[in-house]
Parts: sequence; structure tokens; C-alpha cells
Amino acid sequence: MNLDDLPLPEPFKKQYRNFPTLTPIQEKSVKAGLLEGTSLLACAPTASGKTLIATMAIYNTLGNGKAIYLVPLKALGSEKYKEYLNVFRGSEYKVGLSTGDVDSESDYLAKYDVLILTTEKLDSLLRHKVGWLSEVKVVIVDEIHLLNDASRGPTLEIILTLLKNLIKPQIIGLSATIGNPKELAEWLEATLVIDEWRPVELKKGIYAEGKVEYY
Repeated sequence: MNLDDLPLPEPFKKQYRNFPTLTPIQEKSVKAGLLEGTSLLACAPTASGKTLIATMAIYNTLGNGKAIYLVPLKALGSEKYKEYLNVFRGSEYKVGLSTGDVDSESDYLAKYDVLILTTEKLDSLLRHKVGWLSEVKVVIVDEIHLLNDASRGPTLEIILTLLKNLIKPQIIGLSATIGNPKELAEWLEATLVIDEWRPVELKKGIYAEGKVEYY
């Protein structure tokens, strides 16, 4: 499947012109309803193209609502913020970042179209019943396997439950490794998309006495 075949804005296609062919996980996601508003749980190896799945969903939403990219760590939030500033540079859409620990409504965030938020920040916004959250149409959940993390998992679970009940956005969960993908997809009310393709072959081996023996 080629990029030009997708019903996405020309600025998106121009931005990714150097990657005209979709990777397997991207193609599977499109066929599973990514651009029709279907919630997805996409599981594929690192560097297989999961971020572009998120970007397609975001581009598909803008103009009709806001998009949230949810991250577990501040460092990852800063990385994604820089990435999406570049993606939407020169466009009418504004990208915002909020990873603060302060429990507040953060009214200034209402002016942004794409918001990069930490789990804790979105939790705060939901508890304050921020009005503009009703405009959110898609939520990307990066590293969604952290639902199983003892410290961060409970907060993420509560957030996703509230989102499903209050605003019912399209949810796109992304992860390289999930132990129970079918159960998680069912809980998310999402379609499961799995692929094992990776750009660089992964080899396993044992290093001993200066030599590596692959198996």
C-alpha cells in the first residue's frame, strides 16, 4: 500500500514523501479502520513504524477535533514534542507540551490542536473536568504495556476508563511487547493489529571468550 493511496491531506503526504510505501504494521492498521475512527491496539517491534500510525490518526482528526499523544515519561514527551513541532511546522495546527506535576486546569492548553501529555497531566485535567477535553477525538497511548507497571499502571487504567466513558475518543495503543494483547484489545474495545516485521533482523546469540555464537 502506498502513501498516495491514503485519504489524507496533501501536507501529510508531502511530509513523508521519502517513505512512499507503508510498512506491514501501518498497512494492517489502515485496513483495520485507522482512518475510519476505529480504536486500535498496534503491537510491533521497535522501529517498525508505529509512530507513523499515530501521525496518520492525528492528521485524520485535525480540523474536526483535538489530538492527545499520551506518554509515560517526561523525556519521551520532550522527544515527541520536538518531532511533532517539525511535522506541523508551517501548518495552521499548534502543538503543545505539558508534563508538569502541578495539579491544575492549565487553561492555556485549550489553544493547541495536538497535545503531548504525560499520564499524570492528563489525570489532572480529567479530575478538573477541563471543558476542551470534549473536543478530543483521538488519543495515542505510547508504551501502553505500562498498564502492567505497578507504579504507573493504575493511573493509566483509570484514565483510559474515564476517556472511554466520558468522551469516547478513538484510542490508538502502541507497544512493542504485550503479554496478553487479545485481552487488552478487548478491554480497550479496540481492534488488535499485530506484525513481527522489523527493519533490521534480530539475532540471538551467546557471547563467551571473545566470540558470539548465534542460534
